[in-house]
Amino acid sequence: MDDQTQAPAADPAVAGLPFGRLATTLPPHVWFGVSAVFHYLGPAFAVLLFPHVGVLGMAWLRIATAALIFAPLTRPWRTFARADRSSGLLLLAFGACLAVMNCSFYLALDRLPISLVAAIEFVGTIGVAVIGLRTPRNLAALVIAVTGTLLLIDVKWSSDPLGLFWAFLNGTLFVVYIVLGHRIAASGAGGGIASLGAAMAIAFIIVLPIGFRDALPAFFSRPLLLAAIGVGICSSVIPYICDQLAMSRLPRASFALMLSLLPVTATLIGVIVLRQIPSLTDCLGIALVVAGVAFHKPAR
Repeated sequence: MDDQTQAPAADPAVAGLPFGRLATTLPPHVWFGVSAVFHYLGPAFAVLLFPHVGVLGMAWLRIATAALIFAPLTRPWRTFARADRSSGLLLLAFGACLAVMNCSFYLALDRLPISLVAAIEFVGTIGVAVIGLRTPRNLAALVIAVTGTLLLIDVKWSSDPLGLFWAFLNGTLFVVYIVLGHRIAASGAGGGIASLGAAMAIAFIIVLPIGFRDALPAFFSRPLLLAAIGVGICSSVIPYICDQLAMSRLPRASFALMLSLLPVTATLIGVIVLRQIPSLTDCLGIALVVAGVAFHKPAR
């Protein structure tokens, strides 16, 4: 089995975390499920804060929150000190990916519906899943999931070219995130969680001059600052940690196919947070995506 389908070794840094034992005993699919919920829960609330801190200001606050929370837990300076040239470049690439991906994601959400951004985000993951396909069953699962996703977006494309540009850039970088994330999960640069903290510190340095000015109003309003911190925790801390816990024990192709659940969670969260009520076609799409993920058999 090649590295495209083989699950990475367990993250050695997980054992040192307060929930280390729970992280290794719960199935990786549970961690993925938690990530799938928070992946769009935080951004949905972020949309509500755009009028107050701006799009890039919200991206800055999200990344800053995650970097500050990860710093004392993972001690990124130690990860940088232990990293060799190859691991260091991997951390830099992962950090740059996180920075640009988060900014482009919010720029897309500012112009397009969350369900469409989620569907475009999933399109890129199809290629990752196809690379690892080995059985007709998994191919059928992928076809079912793709059909469900197409029904979810009803094949309606926005007339906003700039919004689509940001959405497709985010989708492309999301694929890079999956690929680099799996390498990080098996990295020798301190393990997946520690490397994630180091990469988030790099992401913060990259966005520091970009969104700070827009984020300033949050520092003069306690409710706004607390809301922004909450979005950062829901958007970058919880889902990224859960992604690493899932990636460390799931083959890349399996993880990529399970990402087809994201349009489902985006639709459901759109109902709860943004009051976007799905049609019967949307409900059918959700059912097909869930069926495709359930039918998929992970590589061994």
